[in-house]
Amino acid sequence: MARSFTKVGKEIALAAKQGGPDPGTNNKLRLAIQNAKAVNMPKDNVERAIKKATSKDADDLKEIVYEGYAPHGVAVVIECLTDNPTRTVANIRSYFNKANGSLGTLGSLDFLFNKKSVFKFKPDAELDIEEFEFEGIDYGVDSIEGDEEGIFLYGNFDAFGMIQKFLEDKGIEISTAEFERIPTSDLKELEKVQQEEVMKMINKMEEDDDVQHVFHNLNYTGE
Repeated sequence: MARSFTKVGKEIALAAKQGGPDPGTNNKLRLAIQNAKAVNMPKDNVERAIKKATSKDADDLKEIVYEGYAPHGVAVVIECLTDNPTRTVANIRSYFNKANGSLGTLGSLDFLFNKKSVFKFKPDAELDIEEFEFEGIDYGVDSIEGDEEGIFLYGNFDAFGMIQKFLEDKGIEISTAEFERIPTSDLKELEKVQQEEVMKMINKMEEDDDVQHVFHNLNYTGE
């Protein structure tokens, strides 16, 4: 939970710093606050993050993306929010090196992933998903899938704001909203022991407070 609070707190801080402290006029902040609710982040924490981000002493957060290969040729993309890029790149490089992986150059793995806008919302028995999906095409919606637990809407990366407005105009309460990098081809198949070697490195990265998201193209079969 502490890890989730750190991650969402940075999203709130960046959104508030870029677009102002009012979620009524700052769409990105409004969605960051919604993401905070999804992980049960207390309201006081949210308000502190906004206040700190808009103060004159606020940290200068930077969005940085790192790319590379984990052991056994698994492609990995790491999205970070940091106030100290020197520290962050040193940590990311060490995770790769200790796992016998390699840190690559920005853009070297673009062909392996599609960046998508992903929105999750609660299902509504009155909502005709097929008709809704068809209507959403004009706003950048690619596909909609889900079940009684939740509906996931996937759309163009550049259409994030349009899709958000489309959902809000429909009166749909968004549970979470974020960008995901989805592999463009079949996932990489590895033996169980090899999978664990890769996941050990990925888990280490995800524990880093500067890391927001880690995407990969491994078919991890779990336990």
